[in-house]
Amino acid sequence: MHNSAATMARRLARHLSGVAVAAGLVAAIAPWPASIANAADCNADPKPGIDWGGCRKRNLIIGGSDLSGANLSETDFTSTDLRKSGLDGADLSKANLLRSMLDSSKAAGANFEKAIGFRTSFAGTDLTAARFGKSEMQRADFTGAALANVDFEKSELGRAIFTDADINGTNFTYSNVARADFRLARFETPIDFTGAYFFLTRIEGLDLSQAVGLAQWQVDMACGDTTTKLPAGMATPTTWPCEEE
Repeated sequence: MHNSAATMARRLARHLSGVAVAAGLVAAIAPWPASIANAADCNADPKPGIDWGGCRKRNLIIGGSDLSGANLSETDFTSTDLRKSGLDGADLSKANLLRSMLDSSKAAGANFEKAIGFRTSFAGTDLTAARFGKSEMQRADFTGAALANVDFEKSELGRAIFTDADINGTNFTYSNVARADFRLARFETPIDFTGAYFFLTRIEGLDLSQAVGLAQWQVDMACGDTTTKLPAGMATPTTWPCEEE
């Protein structure tokens, strides 16, 4: 009896150990984030508040969609057509917008923090009060976009185009705006350029007399001309104007 009981105890212990290992394996291979596991969400038609977080939405034509308030965090929109879409209040943090098109969309208050938008087009898009902190928007096109009170803090904006964009009250602190084009940008309220990297940044014709955080070392690297207005006490660099690239 004693030996039989001991044998049963050992068998039970091995069984429980196997269950624990199996549970660990299941947890290890479980899809992440959870929204990816929900095929109904990833395959569902676009609508306000949809949860497409982490879904693959590459190379699609879904322009004109209403995705206001949607969870699009970490969604892959590479080369997707989202023109004239409703994205007000949507969460696009860490989304992949590589070469995607959001022209003439409405994305006021949207969250683009840490999103990737290389060569993405936001031309004519309403991005009022949107958040782009630590995003990568190199060569992005913001021509004619509404960017009032947008937060670009610590963003990569090299060669981005801001021609004819409304940048009233926009925050560019510690952002990289090297070779970005601000010519013909529109603003009446101060812009914060504290610590921004201005290498060959195009600021011809701009009135920066009320800019916040703009230092001489930044201006010395930038490209202005005789029509560029600088804050009081700052000198016009002798290297102006720059040659066209």
